[in-house]
Amino acid sequence: MQLSEFTLTPGGIEPGEVLQAIETVIPIETINQAIELTQSQEERKRRLPTHLVVGLVIAMSLWSKDSIVDVFKNLADGWSNQWIRLGQHWRTPSKSSLSEAGHRVGPQVMSQLFALVARPLATPDTPGAFLNGLRLMTVDGTVFDVPDTEANAGVLGYPGSRPGTQAAFPKARLVLLVEAGTHLLADALMCPYRMGERVRALKLLRSVAEGMLLMWDRGLHSYKMVRATLKRGCHILGRVPANVKFEVVKPLADGSYLSWIAPDGKSKKKGGKRIQVRVIEYAIEEDGQQQVYRLVTDLLDLAMFPALLLAQEYHQRWEVENTLDELKTHLNGRKTLIRSKNPRAVVQEIYGWLLAHWAVRCLMFQAAEHAEISPLRLGFTGSLRVVRRAVAKFQDAQPQEIPLF
Repeated sequence: MQLSEFTLTPGGIEPGEVLQAIETVIPIETINQAIELTQSQEERKRRLPTHLVVGLVIAMSLWSKDSIVDVFKNLADGWSNQWIRLGQHWRTPSKSSLSEAGHRVGPQVMSQLFALVARPLATPDTPGAFLNGLRLMTVDGTVFDVPDTEANAGVLGYPGSRPGTQAAFPKARLVLLVEAGTHLLADALMCPYRMGERVRALKLLRSVAEGMLLMWDRGLHSYKMVRATLKRGCHILGRVPANVKFEVVKPLADGSYLSWIAPDGKSKKKGGKRIQVRVIEYAIEEDGQQQVYRLVTDLLDLAMFPALLLAQEYHQRWEVENTLDELKTHLNGRKTLIRSKNPRAVVQEIYGWLLAHWAVRCLMFQAAEHAEISPLRLGFTGSLRVVRRAVAKFQDAQPQEIPLF
């Protein structure tokens, strides 16, 4: 992260860059842009300027099990070494001061910063990232607990439970668009639990484009999803629920067949027309039993995209599950993933969490590209440890030493 060079003065830390160790991923110019777009600039000179608070929110996920004060100490460790050489001391802010600074900055600057940096990065030379020239993308969602407070419950809501009972925690929903070959987040949306995953997945289609192949699981299949994705110029490869039936219009040489997806009632009233698709059916053994899969795609070239190839590639969709595991287990790892007790702070924390994952994964991509290997061959947890160690080293290094690091 390049949140780095703070000028150490008796009045505090002047914002230049906060985390120089990730400068190629989140440059100070992008942070400035996010601050300006959301009008989050401080009105007066503060001991905890907006740039530093942005760095702290991201760092809260790099050191997810530490208190906010300890995270700040980790973040400022390299600067403290320089202060010691100057015979000076900069007092660590209290927990209340740090929390108040986060509240002052708000969530918008974090979501805007994520929107500015998140994007797919794989090149045609990235192993496993493309299929015959199409960038492999996948979409999926997850839910997670947030602290059980009246404010969180009122905005985010509880999941359903048996009559006369209530779930232990409110939940937030997160829907992700992931580049399968790198695990990089290309887009993300959070929402209250009561909002459906399908609705938010449709909105994520704003970030798909021509030259992509979007994969999804059966829970996201719908006429609207197929039509909206194709309208963006993006190709589809999605699993279909068992209750959806298809007419065999024309059998094809590779065992797949042509069929149609009919519009739902609302779409039909708005002029929706049926969409031609190719259906691929196959069975795999899971836990000793045959599991039948049915996929729909708009890719009709049997020479370039035979049924067996698409069936094999579809299982890269599970890379999004690995990305969720990185987020929830390796990067975060707390029993309750979110600390914040009010909805605004929950949003701020979640986007800081997504930015931390983006930073680590992007640095892994750069390292893999330099080594000419797949980014998925690198260990996420080990890379996270490298980034943690690097933060203080980069702050304490002299400018001429940075290339050595």
